[in-house]
Amino acid sequence: MKTYKVLALAIICLFLSIFEASASVGGDSLRADNRALRTRGAVEGLMRRNAPRLTFRPNEITPDSFSAWKAEMKDAMTRLMRHPDSQSEEPKMIKRVKRCGYTLEKWESYPLDSTVVPFLVLIPDGVDANNPAPAALCIPGFGQTKELLAGERNDNFNLEGEPDTTLIKNTMALDYVKAGIVAVAVDNPSFGELSDDGKADYIETSRFLLECDWSYLGLTSWQDRVILDWMKTQPEINPERIIVSGFSLGTEPLMVLGLLDDSIYAFVYNDFLCRTRERALTMDKPDQNGARPFPNSIEHLIPGFLLEFDFPDIVSTLAPRPVICTEGGMDRDFGIIEAAFSTAGAPENFEWHHYPMFADPSKRIQLEAMPSGIDRATFFRLANVDPPSHYFKSHLILPWLKKHLDKDGE
Repeated sequence: MKTYKVLALAIICLFLSIFEASASVGGDSLRADNRALRTRGAVEGLMRRNAPRLTFRPNEITPDSFSAWKAEMKDAMTRLMRHPDSQSEEPKMIKRVKRCGYTLEKWESYPLDSTVVPFLVLIPDGVDANNPAPAALCIPGFGQTKELLAGERNDNFNLEGEPDTTLIKNTMALDYVKAGIVAVAVDNPSFGELSDDGKADYIETSRFLLECDWSYLGLTSWQDRVILDWMKTQPEINPERIIVSGFSLGTEPLMVLGLLDDSIYAFVYNDFLCRTRERALTMDKPDQNGARPFPNSIEHLIPGFLLEFDFPDIVSTLAPRPVICTEGGMDRDFGIIEAAFSTAGAPENFEWHHYPMFADPSKRIQLEAMPSGIDRATFFRLANVDPPSHYFKSHLILPWLKKHLDKDGE
């Protein structure tokens, strides 16, 4: 049976390679002069001709040039994110309540003039200034809230009453504090307590930010950076053992913070890894009405981003610091990151896992490039993604983190 499965996969790969060779830009009919009549085809061609400037190429970037490449990446990210020079004032604590095994605090930060960004801090019993502990900045996924991460009742912004005992998944901050790690949980802009009277208004937020020559990710990463810098000053936190942990949408600010802040100890990347540029160029099959999709919504858009680098390149810059990716992607991209960690002299510091459905290598299609003209379901299948199994993988993350902390004497 296994032989038949391998043969079937090989046939699929052959079909896809043939399809890719015959596919035209943007689904346009190829003319004799290779020009695209449809504007969609023309602008896709523009992107295809402008590859990311700072792509990590293992055969070109050596141990001697690795630091210089990372510095160029950092300069580009700094320019793209457009972070302000400073926050408006220092964070303040609003409330403290006792939970079983830990203390829960609510704080407010003030990253911009006239703005308030609340966050939660979970401190394990026995951790204080005399006994500081590692800490994790916990960044949620799309539509998730800091209350979910902390195991609190939805919309319980005042921390009244008891926590939510029915939650079993995606309680990232609660999982960390139970493991003896201080956990700091944040909201993404326009969600949870930062939403428009309960309405997630990220589309409008992103539109206004783009009109102001900023971006949703620029704002998100700035809000998180202010809290990250505050974490380094807290006596109960070991500033040399701060982890940034991102789920789904939260992996994007994770990458920004990791590239901009060399002091972060380790990274938890809880999502599948892909090349966003490739996704945009290949996942363009028309729907039943003839409309082609754009693979990412407006909160993912940063002008100029894909002309500089893509996600595997950014994760590569995190080397030699420990990184775990928990929900797979294409083996091709993990090979690039492995090469970066080897170049940085720390191959043991990168660990990656596939979704259980694709853990067996025979279940994965090995591609060097995605075919054009595919839909979302096909893209996910070829990228080894199992959407129903998308959740915070604490069973992988906590043992991995303990291994590194123990190794480094924490």
